[in-house]
Amino acid sequence: MSRYVFNLPDLGEGTVEAEIVSWRVKPGDTVAEDDVIVEVMTEKAAVEVPAPVSGQVVSTTGSPGDTVPVGAELIVLETAAGTAAATAASATAGTTIPTAATAASVAAADGSGAGQVATAAGSPADAPAARAGRVATSPSVRRRAHEAGVDLTRVPGSGPHGRIVAQDLEAFIVRRSQPQPLPHGAPGAAPARPAAAVAAATEEIKVIGLRRLIAQRMSEAKRNIPHFAYVEEIDITELESLRKHLNGKQERGAPTLTYLPFLALALVRALRRFPQCNAHYDAQRGVIIRHGAVHLGVATQTPDGLKVPVVHNAQDRSLWSLAAEMRRVSEAARSNKATREELSGSTITITSLGRLGGIASTPIINAPEVAIIGVNRAIEKPVVIGGAIAIRLTMNLSSSFDHRFVDGYDAAAMIQALKEALEHPATIFIDA
Repeated sequence: MSRYVFNLPDLGEGTVEAEIVSWRVKPGDTVAEDDVIVEVMTEKAAVEVPAPVSGQVVSTTGSPGDTVPVGAELIVLETAAGTAAATAASATAGTTIPTAATAASVAAADGSGAGQVATAAGSPADAPAARAGRVATSPSVRRRAHEAGVDLTRVPGSGPHGRIVAQDLEAFIVRRSQPQPLPHGAPGAAPARPAAAVAAATEEIKVIGLRRLIAQRMSEAKRNIPHFAYVEEIDITELESLRKHLNGKQERGAPTLTYLPFLALALVRALRRFPQCNAHYDAQRGVIIRHGAVHLGVATQTPDGLKVPVVHNAQDRSLWSLAAEMRRVSEAARSNKATREELSGSTITITSLGRLGGIASTPIINAPEVAIIGVNRAIEKPVVIGGAIAIRLTMNLSSSFDHRFVDGYDAAAMIQALKEALEHPATIFIDA
């Protein structure tokens, strides 16, 4: 037997350190080569680090929330004789580990709602037998399983090729946690917990990983960017009529249009007149970079937190193409399948809380961008048109701009241009 010291490898793109999110092993555990031993978070992405060799865990370095430099000792394994010599070269060379899809392209903005959690009846006795081999799932699901003490080999997967998705794990946890009733007064029946004890209970949750990065980015954006907020009401009665008409031509079961693709198309048109809003501020160089292409960020709520997948070159897409791509990258972000490219490079962001949209909001700018456009809930209300009261469908746009580089007049003028386009939706499709 011999000891194998595995150092934190180079994780790519200039990474010099990584934060430990969760250990999947502990001293005394036996691991096989390529088993995931730890999940770490860099400034770019969450990464599952596999074991370089098979062996027994002797020691690990750091706890969740701790930072480990690249090249520092990460884990020590007891291996069979000769194994360490055969594999030491690859470890000391700093092998690059491919990143998982939990990306750190995070907007400090309110996003759309995440999917519902599936539940199912049953008991732990109904669980299938443990599966052989490495379980296919995402880093977030592995972390949730680790926190809940769930053996993923016993969780049935409904994804492609048996991949375990978040709903599978939550359904398993629900089944496992369902209480088995005991007869009143039976031995082993636990007394009810007093209400006062429940009210006094507290729970401490360490802020690490993606949640820590979100907090950091939001704080920096709010602290460093003087936000200019502007809210405008829009009459979307005609837009809703067009949306229903176009959706009615779709085959049954086909994806339907929401308001966001119309907003995206109108925004692309408006930015031709207001290029100062489609820009980045490079603080290190003191330079504003105006982009000719519109790389549209779509703030998306995911089980891991808020992410901003990107529709690149939105100016080259039609309404239906925008709708399809916005839907695709958002789903990829929620399921941790988005690539690093799909989670970076946005030049302006739109955000929506869907049915939770409220009357108005103050979205936080996704730095280094200088503008973000928020969509609020659509409601019917009485309005005065030509001296008569009519019921119209209205919706507010809540926007924020970096007041250092976008004057209030220009910010208001751009939103008014959006208002005109959305209230007269035929003009969205006219290239003038």
